[in-house]
Amino acid sequence: MSEEVLVSEANGVLEVTINRPEARNAMTKTVAEAIAAAMDRLDEEAGLRCAILTGAGGTFCAGMDLKGFLKGEMPVAGERGFGGLTSWTPNKPVIAAVDGYALAGGMELALACDMIVANKGAKFGIPEAKRSLVAAGGGVVQLPRLLPRPLAMELALTGDPISAERAYDLGLVNRVTDGPAIEAARELAAAIAENGPLALIASKGIIRDSWLWPDAEINERQGPYIAHVFSSEDAKEGARAFAEKRKPNWQGK
Repeated sequence: MSEEVLVSEANGVLEVTINRPEARNAMTKTVAEAIAAAMDRLDEEAGLRCAILTGAGGTFCAGMDLKGFLKGEMPVAGERGFGGLTSWTPNKPVIAAVDGYALAGGMELALACDMIVANKGAKFGIPEAKRSLVAAGGGVVQLPRLLPRPLAMELALTGDPISAERAYDLGLVNRVTDGPAIEAARELAAAIAENGPLALIASKGIIRDSWLWPDAEINERQGPYIAHVFSSEDAKEGARAFAEKRKPNWQGK
């Protein structure tokens, strides 16, 4: 794992930190590949329930490293997209903990996560048009799915950033905190990690994949995600733990 990405684990939560504070955590190919590798670890290790993605030094990610771009480098990890995350998603939940700037690819990286927690001083924006570029890492595709089209247009065509409070009001951010975003993200992650791992994976999968499911096909398409969950040992354990008024002992099977 690159020293430009720090990875640690505690209580079933994998913390992944972009560690290029001198460059406002601008994304490079090396960093993108390291994030992708961390997400592989998230899915592969049964004891991990979710991940937090954050940035060192008070900034989440200021987007693409333009110095690398001028040298012909694209900050992607194969088919996984910008930052190793914008063109796919791991099976388990990922929380973005945003301090400072989440701009350009940095905002796209945050949007690629399943939830966002932000410090009240954070700024979000896709300023690519100011450099005659396009937010092609998901910004111009995801924002009109998450916001009314005129608001998505304004963000893309002006390139101007919005505050964490405004992003929260628009539904882009889950929680805004006075302190470091990582602390509030850890609280959210701890609440998630308490729950059944199979249920977490199935619930994320359905929410992520069901955008364009026809109403008449919802039950049919949802079936493969949930069939094994309801017949699992964990489902039985959840019921027993509730009846016995104790904490469940999840096995992930």
